[in-house]
Amino acid sequence: MKRANGLLNVIAGRFDYKRCFLIMIIPMWPTLVVYAILMLFSALSPCMTVAQETGDDLLLALKLEQPVLICGETVPVDDPQVVERFEKEMLVSLGNRPQVILWLKRTTRYFPYIEQVLRENGLPADIKYLAIAESALRMHAGSRKGAMGVWQLMPQTARKYGLVVNDNFDERRNLYLSTPAAAAYLTDLHDRFGSWSLSLAAYNMGEEGLEAEILEQGITDYYRLYLPLETQRFVFRILAIKRIIEAPQKHGFTPSPGDFYAPETFSTVQVNAFADLPLRLIANAAGTDFKTIKDFNPELRGHYMAAGTRMVNIPGDGVAGFQARLATLIEADTKIRNQRVYVVKEGESLSGIAQKFDVPLAALLIWNRIGINKVIHPGQRLVIFPRP
Repeated sequence: MKRANGLLNVIAGRFDYKRCFLIMIIPMWPTLVVYAILMLFSALSPCMTVAQETGDDLLLALKLEQPVLICGETVPVDDPQVVERFEKEMLVSLGNRPQVILWLKRTTRYFPYIEQVLRENGLPADIKYLAIAESALRMHAGSRKGAMGVWQLMPQTARKYGLVVNDNFDERRNLYLSTPAAAAYLTDLHDRFGSWSLSLAAYNMGEEGLEAEILEQGITDYYRLYLPLETQRFVFRILAIKRIIEAPQKHGFTPSPGDFYAPETFSTVQVNAFADLPLRLIANAAGTDFKTIKDFNPELRGHYMAAGTRMVNIPGDGVAGFQARLATLIEADTKIRNQRVYVVKEGESLSGIAQKFDVPLAALLIWNRIGINKVIHPGQRLVIFPRP
């Protein structure tokens, strides 16, 4: 009946438009307020301008001016299939515009060092785009197959080229250690296959697999080889990244100098650890925090640096007096640890001991460098720190 009366009111011209507007707008007001705030911050904060590309813009971005080069080698864009493969990777990359913004922002932080290593090893400058294709320049990028770091090196390849990969260190995660290893690997690939397109394909799928396909198919041209689908796309993905990074304005990105991330600045000190050394002590000696030490040294796994001698990156203003402060902190920490030893009793468990001393089980595991599934025994000595 009410619905019928409402309809009659509309027909009779007695519809209350103001009331209707208020009923519609009241549930929406939180969203409108948030939107207005975002618009205000957008107007006040300088940031990278990103245009929303139209279909015509995308078509223009796909136009190829010959010659098209990757690592100094000509891409056969007179082949319609090659053009189609390139266009797919361009559209896929441009379709993820937030990711492209991060690519651009990170280039000023990491490209200078990568370019330096490439020059020192006589490698093409375009190899730097391989790092974006592999990891988007992320130190801790990992794959299901076990590849890790900016260059996505597999453990056996990393070890072959001098990197340490074990439970204590994973030097693939450190750009400044892994880039020379990746450069040496790429040099060997080029010596083996004789072209950069094939070398990049081998980098993606493995040299043995690529060599097997070359022998079976009787073809040494990357663009005519039938390879795993990811590898067939790989060189084109690098080419698409190169074109976007080298001409961002052409593809709808207008960065200003303030948009880019600043290069990392740190100093390197030698740390001599006679026993496993808590990273918090290194951080305290350097006048910084645990996170900064982990960020500057992403290869350090867990909360300790394994016993031995190692070069460690710290903030530059923490170098003066570092060694003396570290020695004092180690001595004090050793005394405290010796005072906080608990001897495991019959029938006790890690969780029970943690509960007994009112500390997190995770902290107990960290202090004693043991796993959650570790079996403890009567008489075993555990270090337990009190809550602050």
